Amino acid sequence: MNDWQDSTREDYLNKGLASRSGYGSKPALLIVDFSNGFTDPKSPLGGNFDQQLATTASLLTEFRRGRLPVVYTTVAYQPDYRDAGVFIKKVPSLSILVEGSDLVQIDDRIAPQQGEHVIVKKYASSFFGTELDVYFRGMDVDTVIITGCTTSGCVRASAVDSLQYGFQTIVVREGVGDRADGPHHANLFDMDAKYCDVESEQDVLAYLRSLVAEGGDAAQADNDFRGWWQAGPPTSISS
Repeated sequence: MNDWQDSTREDYLNKGLASRSGYGSKPALLIVDFSNGFTDPKSPLGGNFDQQLATTASLLTEFRRGRLPVVYTTVAYQPDYRDAGVFIKKVPSLSILVEGSDLVQIDDRIAPQQGEHVIVKKYASSFFGTELDVYFRGMDVDTVIITGCTTSGCVRASAVDSLQYGFQTIVVREGVGDRADGPHHANLFDMDAKYCDVESEQDVLAYLRSLVAEGGDAAQADNDFRGWWQAGPPTSISS
């Protein structure tokens, strides 16, 4: 941790910030915008997120073992961009993310499996205009564990909204990335102080393994039933 982070964290703690909200008993994995348009370093929106994808793959293994909910998001617009609003004026490179393009498909290294929903969103937050909160409620989710990109953009917006919708929110430190180190580290620090717990991959995996072992077959059966019974969000394009 940098010097300014040490002193700021101490000051925050003294003022009643940066406490821990912790984990609940029914997590969902929210994978934010790990589509080809963001994970290809040659893309104007992209970065090198190999490590973050590897972390996400490790988390997916545990979520799938416990039959726990997994949701992906991707940004995709109609060819005339009538659904892109002011966002595309602020970030013109979003124009590469056109419905049906390979750039809006989820990276093959973490490809969705049957029953895992991919939500199309138009703006930064995974919750805005998607009814994701309704889906999570139907799945009895109380904890949202987040990986994806970018830390300073869609990850942060999703973490803030997750808190505002009443979910205990965990951002996996090694599972999120940005195009530049400065915004990445500053936003991890700030999110951890105000909106979520930023936890290590190791800690999150330990929590998941303990939860799956404790819940056993009964919990997996309940998760399977809820997954069958609960329809995906209306903005979902595959499952």
